[in-house]
Amino acid sequence: MHSELSDIHTQIMWNRLISVVEEQAQTLVRTAFSPIVRESGDLSAGVFDMDGRMLAQAVTGTPGHVNSMAESVKHFLIAFPAETMQEGDVYITNDPWKGTGHLHDMVVVTPAFLDGRLVALFACTSHLVDIGGIGFGPDGRDVIEEGLYLPFLRLIDRGVKNQTLIDIVRGNSRYPTEAEGDILSLAACNDIGVERLIEMMREFRLETLRGLAEHIITQSRNAVEAQISALPDGSYSSSMRVDGYEQPIDLVATLTVKGSTITIDFEGSSGASSKGINVPLTYAQAYSTYGVRVLVAPDIPNNAGSLEPIRVTAPMNCILNAQRPAPVSSRHIIGQMLPDVVFGCLAQIPAIQPPAEGTSCLWNLILENHASTANGATGDFNRFSVLSVQTGGVGGRPSLDGLSATAFPSGVSGVPVEIIESISPLLFRCKELRPDSGGPGTYRGGLGQHIEIQNRDPVDFDLYAALDRIVHPPRGRNGGKAGGSGYVGLGSGRTLNGKGRQTVPAGDWLVVLTPGGAGYGAPVDRPREAVASDIDNGLVSAAAAAGDYSFGT
Repeated sequence: MHSELSDIHTQIMWNRLISVVEEQAQTLVRTAFSPIVRESGDLSAGVFDMDGRMLAQAVTGTPGHVNSMAESVKHFLIAFPAETMQEGDVYITNDPWKGTGHLHDMVVVTPAFLDGRLVALFACTSHLVDIGGIGFGPDGRDVIEEGLYLPFLRLIDRGVKNQTLIDIVRGNSRYPTEAEGDILSLAACNDIGVERLIEMMREFRLETLRGLAEHIITQSRNAVEAQISALPDGSYSSSMRVDGYEQPIDLVATLTVKGSTITIDFEGSSGASSKGINVPLTYAQAYSTYGVRVLVAPDIPNNAGSLEPIRVTAPMNCILNAQRPAPVSSRHIIGQMLPDVVFGCLAQIPAIQPPAEGTSCLWNLILENHASTANGATGDFNRFSVLSVQTGGVGGRPSLDGLSATAFPSGVSGVPVEIIESISPLLFRCKELRPDSGGPGTYRGGLGQHIEIQNRDPVDFDLYAALDRIVHPPRGRNGGKAGGSGYVGLGSGRTLNGKGRQTVPAGDWLVVLTPGGAGYGAPVDRPREAVASDIDNGLVSAAAAAGDYSFGT
């Protein structure tokens, strides 16, 4: 590579490649029909070489989508070998075990051709608002109940759209226009990626990406291996108990540092659930790897090379390696807890200082009213299905307070209230930070939220609850205290379950308290001026400050 291009020239091309995939992602954001995609950035986009190795990912996107998509493209190449690909082809699947973990996520792959030669692959993922079945909740007893399954198929065959496939998707979705629009937006974003890549290759007079690909992967792998090699060899174990569905779930990990590799084994974790909170291994690998990367090698670009030195295993049929046909619709609830489990292992290495535990899993509020005269409803009421992304607090950090109402580790944004209210009859009665929910510590945990939602139409609506950290709140680190537990109930006072489909009666309203992040370090060591500032800003009450920090006593 050095005989062909200078280091500077190579770095310019590498950066250009990242800008190509970011424009690819932004095209998806601008054209998607689902609010969780266009408002929250719940997606992934990337470019791959012809061996299915991810060369660059867009900054916009989630670790669960990006890192599982990095494996998914290899499965596409098995279904559609490179030598069979044609210009104008586009491929699709939502296979949870060979895609990104559940049926609501579509993965689309498009080959890129330069002067008739295949030079790269583009892939992207986004969440569809509805894919049929019982809806987006954890109540399914198997993946068949959870919605329409698409094996590896041609979405577009040499420029001709597979209308039969589109018709099948439309026929199995409660919102067919949105489903079709989201699928076509995935194809459109890959098209932009292909166009920009070809422009780049012509500009730099490249006939192939092979040399650049080897440079990216080798440099990234070597950089991560160097960081791992600086850690002491050894095995470190950690466990976490979360609410689960039928019963609590134990997540148990042993992280082993050996030379230039890290292995994470989830032996000892709970078995698979009968409900849809199970996690396909690819999704468990995605978030576990991310947990290592953000602490051990945070500044190294994410690609096949930087992911290679980190290996993740889990016993067959445990909750982190559920096998088809296990239900997996709400796999994010358990999967997004895994960075905190990994942090528990890494905290035992003196040079590494992870934050305290946070809410971790998204508190997505899936709210629907499918009322129609066919199922007994009367009157002219609005039919809707919305996914309102909500967040809790992040744990306190070694030198900073935790972030409030922030999605870590997923990194998505909340859907604005104005958007939800404009596309549905829902009214947000309240949406504010939740005082005293941040765990006490030298560095306080981030605050959760207090949210209240009512239907402006005088009819019931349903909550598809997939929430956690209600019974088992985030735990503090280095003497910090636990964050506030979550809560879900009705304005009339009845407590609802953290998981499962439940009805909010007409005239009543939904009350949600998202969990707060845990504290880091002993509360007694928190500076007095910091406590006073928290009181002044309404983040901590005077009573809690007196009890937790002995402030004013």
